[in-house]
Amino acid sequence: MFYRQIASNGPGIIILEPAAVTLNGREHPKQLCVHLPNSANELKKIVDVIHSANRLACLHLNHAGAAANPLATKSPPKAPSMLFCATSGQEAKPLSEEEIEQILNGYRTAAHTAALAGFDVLEIQAGHGYLISQFLNEKINTRSDAYGKDRLLFAKKALSAVKEGAPELPFIVRVSGNEMAPEFGLRQENLAELLNLAKEYGAKAIHVGMGNVCFSPPWYFHHGSLPEKPQYDALEWVRNHTTLPIIAAGRMGRKQKAYGIVSEGLADLIALGRPLIADPHILQKWQKGDDTKVISCGYCLQGCLHRVKNGEMLGCNLNPEIGLPSLSLTDQPKNVLIAGAGPAGISAALSMRKRGHRVTIVEQRTHMGGQFALAWKAPGKETLKAGLDGLEQAVEESGATIYLNIKVDPVLVRQLKPDVLIWATGAVQNIPDIPGLKEQYVLTSFEYFEGEKKVIGPRILVIGAGRTGLEIAEKLGNEGYEVVATKRSDPLGSMMEAITRTLILTKIKQNSKINLMPHTTVKAFFPDHVEIEQEGEKKSLKPFQTVILCSGTVSADGPNEAIKSLVPSIEIIGDATEPKDIFAAVHAGYALAERY
Repeated sequence: MFYRQIASNGPGIIILEPAAVTLNGREHPKQLCVHLPNSANELKKIVDVIHSANRLACLHLNHAGAAANPLATKSPPKAPSMLFCATSGQEAKPLSEEEIEQILNGYRTAAHTAALAGFDVLEIQAGHGYLISQFLNEKINTRSDAYGKDRLLFAKKALSAVKEGAPELPFIVRVSGNEMAPEFGLRQENLAELLNLAKEYGAKAIHVGMGNVCFSPPWYFHHGSLPEKPQYDALEWVRNHTTLPIIAAGRMGRKQKAYGIVSEGLADLIALGRPLIADPHILQKWQKGDDTKVISCGYCLQGCLHRVKNGEMLGCNLNPEIGLPSLSLTDQPKNVLIAGAGPAGISAALSMRKRGHRVTIVEQRTHMGGQFALAWKAPGKETLKAGLDGLEQAVEESGATIYLNIKVDPVLVRQLKPDVLIWATGAVQNIPDIPGLKEQYVLTSFEYFEGEKKVIGPRILVIGAGRTGLEIAEKLGNEGYEVVATKRSDPLGSMMEAITRTLILTKIKQNSKINLMPHTTVKAFFPDHVEIEQEGEKKSLKPFQTVILCSGTVSADGPNEAIKSLVPSIEIIGDATEPKDIFAAVHAGYALAERY
């Protein structure tokens, strides 16, 4: 289903997710297999779907080396030399020459399997700190045998093995334009050698990403908060060091950037990954000039990478249908009223319209989006706004009736006479019961991001250093305020996607204006001090001019009895039933529509 959605009106070549050439090279338990007896037949099912859309199918071959996951491989990770992978927290042991030969045979067998399955192209992963890159890297490969004396030897043998296994298939080589890891990353001189080798062995193109899976994962996964310039510099460097065609990858889901990179001569082709997950029709919309209709990926990694790493099915915060059956028209269309135009309400409106229901969506604020309309205002999350804009545009064009600045009450319900009322009013700030809090100048996290009340400094107390609390602390610290952020028990930034959490904690650590206090409970406010308890020890802090509550949320009030008496069917979804996250809210709207 997933590849059918991506291939339909999608790019000319579909590169599958990585397939490990041997069992001990896998990264996660659900990774594609190419080493099993039935691999060719199973992969052919995907190839046939891609070919049915008149697209070419490419199999990506890799061995993770030190980045392999013991839960997936059932064995400790192995690398050219002893290596600690910071991302996985695992220490890899050195490969024996016999094990190296087994892996090289895995490349040969994998290529042959790909040919049997009907693939049109192969891609060989030689970058991003995976095994071929590890052998090339003089900082990592300290072997004294032939593979250490000639660090290109493994790459040479891997490329030769692929050509032996599938002599008729063209292949491309994937690299990191810059591994962005000065201490452990591959030097550019070594990358230049690899580019020359790729051409010598007959590669048809160089596919250029960024980063190192073990030492700079934010760059490897192209997190949305990172600057763009290093990627442009890396593409220019690669362009100057090879005559092969270049494929540019990473955050290419904005038309101006994608077209600009090609027109500037930095690349010949563009690779899209997450943007196709958020909107499988993105290329069709670009071609038609419907740029504003694109549901744009925000590069947050939350719905996609975060889920895959946890062993769950790939998903998306913006597109609940990815990998799932398309919604079909119902033969019993209903009159549907949706209270709340946050992520759950928007998703319900779009999904219900696809089913053919008549939809009215009502929002008591002056704009749609709910908490999503605030999320992009946090530092480094500006890329999220384009996705919100796309969803709003989709609702406006769906045929749904939209009312803003109106509250759903019995009068409106009597007027609209809905068959179904979907209550998607979201969540509100949880107000902790702390003595003296009412005498403080207080903002909720909602009020802060909405700009309804001004922050008064210089000292700010943030109660609750979870996801939202850390974002507010960072933003205020950047603005020069003196910030203290407390968290009672859970880890700082709990519920955040791991890479996002690491990035924000790293930036906060570098800011002397911000003091994070985990395992700390605010006990009481007094005119001349604040009483806290940290790990069982009572302490006091100087007074604060502003207190910002990031102490979690609770569901907003549900429909009252008068409303309930007027509607045959009521559904409560999203944060209105249980506060979770945008992924859960968006998918709740789709799941509800499936039942109607």
